[in-house]
Amino acid sequence: MDRVVIYGVGSPIVADVQESLARAGVALATAVRNFPCEVRLLGTITPIEPAELTPEVLALPFLAPFFTPANRQKVVGEAIGAGFRSGFSLIDPTVPRCRSLVHGPGLYVNAGCTLGAASEFGEWVFINRGASIGHHARFGDFVSIGPGVVVSGSVTLGRGSVVGAGAVVLPELSIGNNSVVGAGSVVTKGVPDNCLVLGVPAKVMSTDIPGFGNQSVNDYHQ
Repeated sequence: MDRVVIYGVGSPIVADVQESLARAGVALATAVRNFPCEVRLLGTITPIEPAELTPEVLALPFLAPFFTPANRQKVVGEAIGAGFRSGFSLIDPTVPRCRSLVHGPGLYVNAGCTLGAASEFGEWVFINRGASIGHHARFGDFVSIGPGVVVSGSVTLGRGSVVGAGAVVLPELSIGNNSVVGAGSVVTKGVPDNCLVLGVPAKVMSTDIPGFGNQSVNDYHQ
């Protein structure tokens, strides 16, 4: 049985990740509380502090369960700085497997999603519950997709971009680095870098945002 470590326990997403691990038959070896926070773990697992990491734990792959791309990037950098070597990719068993999907480390696909053929995802992509991703998608590093999103075929999402819950992105469009599509929006034309778009059809509301949560994802390679 595979064994993994959850690095960071303060996000509610931790519970979904634990459920996905259980369905996949992957054991949670331990979890790391990387800063003082409410522990969102299910069950009776007691997280350890970074100072308690052992070589045996550091040899295991890790997950970073955070929706905000910049937070996820920060935590991944922290974990690698602490001595972890590899990110664990987890596609919930409720998601049909796609033979032609190519992805980097750290991918998490939550329950009930569909993934189109011939797609390519970068490192540490996060796709939340019930999202539908079309064929030939191209997602950059640290992209986050909210619950119930529909991304049509041949869509490109730039590094650190976010598509909010229930939004729809029409085919063959590109959304720039660190841009944000607001929940429930319908994107009918391309979006430049660092923009916030909202509405039906989506309109550009801001052209100079750092990114989701007012934080940017920077160039990154694991």
